[in-house]
Amino acid sequence: MIIAIGSKNKAKIKAVENTFRELNMEVSVLSLESSSGVSPQPFSDEETMKGAANRAEFCLHQMEEADIAIGLEGGVTETPFGLFLCNWGALAESGKETLFAGGARIKLPGDIAERLRAGEELGPVMDAYSKMQGIRHKEGAIGVFTHGLVDRAAMFSHITKLLIGQYEKLKGSSN
Repeated sequence: MIIAIGSKNKAKIKAVENTFRELNMEVSVLSLESSSGVSPQPFSDEETMKGAANRAEFCLHQMEEADIAIGLEGGVTETPFGLFLCNWGALAESGKETLFAGGARIKLPGDIAERLRAGEELGPVMDAYSKMQGIRHKEGAIGVFTHGLVDRAAMFSHITKLLIGQYEKLKGSSN
């Protein structure tokens, strides 16, 4: 089975590869740089979901050899309780409805939230906050704010499992 992933982000690729390996599924994972088609800092569940779907659907159309394509997108969403991280995944298969799954949410600290509301993007804000480079390719904001208990790859792995589970269930019901 050939899986296309719409990203060159190391944490996202690792999540997909590790998930299929953990599930003992024989796959080849091909990554393709793809635009999310949304703002660099998605600011709602809807925008983040659209970004994930755009990535998956783009890959499916660009890589004809792919059986399925996965798009993963991180964003933030405003709630009455503050600004929260949100993460979404989409799984696209030719001729089928795109599947969606969401991931963990945590409230962002006020100073981080204010910078995002002012128009900054989470990746560079987190690099400055953590005094590290490339946080989005490693532990991500979720890893920083959970003290390493959940990193970005683990969070996206959970989303990938939710997507694969739906895919497998639908595949099984069509027999």
